[in-house]
Amino acid sequence: MTGANSFQVSGYGPERAGWTRLFARDSLARRLDWPILLSALTLSLIGAMLVFSATRNRTELNQGDPYYFLVRHLLNTGIGFALMIGTVWLGHRTLRGAVPILYGASVFLVLLVLTPLGTTVNGAHSWIAVGGGFSLQPSEFVKVTIILGMAMLLAARVDAGDKQYPDHRTVLQALGLATVPMLIVMLMPDLGSVMVMVVIVLGVLLASGASNRWVFGLLGAGAIGAVAVWQLHILDDYQINRFAAFANPDLDPAGVGYNTNQARIAIGSGGLTGSGLFQGSQTTGQFVPEQQTDFVFTVAGEELGFLGGGLIILLLGVVLWRACRIALETTELYGTIVAAGIVAWFAFQSFENIGMTLGIMPVTGLPLPFVSYGGSSMFAIWVAVGLLQSIRVQRPMSA
Repeated sequence: MTGANSFQVSGYGPERAGWTRLFARDSLARRLDWPILLSALTLSLIGAMLVFSATRNRTELNQGDPYYFLVRHLLNTGIGFALMIGTVWLGHRTLRGAVPILYGASVFLVLLVLTPLGTTVNGAHSWIAVGGGFSLQPSEFVKVTIILGMAMLLAARVDAGDKQYPDHRTVLQALGLATVPMLIVMLMPDLGSVMVMVVIVLGVLLASGASNRWVFGLLGAGAIGAVAVWQLHILDDYQINRFAAFANPDLDPAGVGYNTNQARIAIGSGGLTGSGLFQGSQTTGQFVPEQQTDFVFTVAGEELGFLGGGLIILLLGVVLWRACRIALETTELYGTIVAAGIVAWFAFQSFENIGMTLGIMPVTGLPLPFVSYGGSSMFAIWVAVGLLQSIRVQRPMSA
């Protein structure tokens, strides 16, 4: 199976390639990973309800329209779903050849954030205003291009049969590719996105079969880098305060620790079954900041309770489980690395987001995949789902 088109699968010639095969029972439809697709859609719809609950009374945010954020969240989901379809149609192998262009574009966009075109949202200078009330967060798309770029380099000689594992030179090249955008994002500074990218790099290296010495070396370098960042005062004051509040929740409960304390109160008040959708006193009273984005899980905890929050975690677990299976079943290292990088991304970002609402992780401003409001994040996440589906679609029938 050497064709670039993701619809050219075993047993079918080019005459049946194209959109007409989208609904063929014995081709694409049967090869799609439906548990991932249905779980992701369910999470996005749950997110729409939670976003609506968190914003319908926020007149200072919704411009007087209680459905403002709901409509935009559903629109973002629809665009993301279309991007997923486009990614499957193009195929991860076709995108492999376009990696230099995609990588260059993503680096260019993150550089634009550092120019006067960049804007600050909630203390993070990570956005580009594109007009019409919309803004773009390029660091979300960097996550995708780092995965694709590192996978392309690490798998090139292995998939060609020249090597069994990536050599040290290839690993250095892959790390250099990832380091450039990560340094730019750090200058914003967007510490949360950098943390995700570091985890992605580690996941990619582990999946590639590179020597474990690289992983241990990077962990050591990361520890040294964290100390250097702290000593050189690269972080903004609000980021330092967030880590201080995480280390000591009682440090300033009405100041830097306010978000975390209110989040824990909201989740704790939900009990087993919650207070009911749109009935949460903490949510209705607007006690928890940024509930439609970073702290959306607090709405689930308060209004849907332990069962509702558990359902979200279960659905995220299904996505991760199926993505791991895709990584294991593909016969090409490139597909394995891409899938593993996505698993590392989704797993860490989900754990960090939910963990910060529970007080077991520092507040970093990372959205909850599929659930939180935000166009850039939603688009990048659905592109990642498209990559997973493409890897599964193009695997041999016997896998």
